[in-house]
Amino acid sequence: MILACVLSFVVTAIVGHFLVPFLRRLKAGQSIREDGPTWHMSKQGTPTMGGLMFIAGAGVATVALGWNFMLSGSFSHLYVYLFALVFGAIGYVDDYRKVRMHQNLGLTARQKFLLQLAAAVAFLCLMRYEGLLSPSLYIPFFNVYWELPWLVYLVFAAFVIVGAVNAVNLTDGIDGLAASVTVPVALFFTIAAAWWGYTELGIFSGALMGGLLGFLIYNFHPAKVFMGDTGSLFLGGAVAAMAFAYDMPLILIPVGIIYIAETMSDILQVGYFKLTHGKRIFKMAPLHHHLELCGWSEVKLVSVFAGITVVCCALALWGISGRFPG
Repeated sequence: MILACVLSFVVTAIVGHFLVPFLRRLKAGQSIREDGPTWHMSKQGTPTMGGLMFIAGAGVATVALGWNFMLSGSFSHLYVYLFALVFGAIGYVDDYRKVRMHQNLGLTARQKFLLQLAAAVAFLCLMRYEGLLSPSLYIPFFNVYWELPWLVYLVFAAFVIVGAVNAVNLTDGIDGLAASVTVPVALFFTIAAAWWGYTELGIFSGALMGGLLGFLIYNFHPAKVFMGDTGSLFLGGAVAAMAFAYDMPLILIPVGIIYIAETMSDILQVGYFKLTHGKRIFKMAPLHHHLELCGWSEVKLVSVFAGITVVCCALALWGISGRFPG
């Protein structure tokens, strides 16, 4: 797992060295939201689709170091990677359309939702068929299981996956934020894998962590490249898939607390705006934009949000400690 992290970091850093100037030559620049913070307009034209570098890094490490597991018939780590890759492909199509039309608009919300829902259902059915997923819903902290009919669980799980993927996507709004918040989440799953003997899944989570650390070389403020929807949807797919591959989707609540806060701030803002005919709860949604307008720097925001995630991931580890004692 450690080697997967190191290999992914090195591959991502090397790929990034060539990818960033290549994206510049292609003029694959990000179009900044017109209604976003005014100082973000200085980022106009920064290359996007940089998520390709950590997708490549994680892929190389997952396949290379998980090869023996695949030879022995264990493919769970590959399923998780391929599922995340499908979401990355959806994001790539979205990014490509944005770059081609030079607007901050890609696929429609309906198109994204249907594609993501289809991918989620396919993944869940595959994991169920392979015996890697059960409709017993594990409740962290209470160490109990709630048995659900498979169809009910499938509907619940599909919407959890789509919601989680889009929550991660929404978190990707300032330099280094989505990557920095997801590093401790990947570390959480790696520690859980080492603890429970889920080595093949730990290879993927370790590779994801290394890839994100390599990506931050180029994405930390001031960002030389953005991950784009290519990267953020891949990340969302990876986080959601790991939660289900470990058969504990509710763990997304503590480890994904920042994703949830960002999403809820957006939902509350839109809902309150419609109910009050123009009034707002936040200066701007999602939450990171509100805090920016309150005077927080991007570096402070990333540090605080990542720190909160570290604490919540530590609590989550305590919350699952009774699942496999010893």
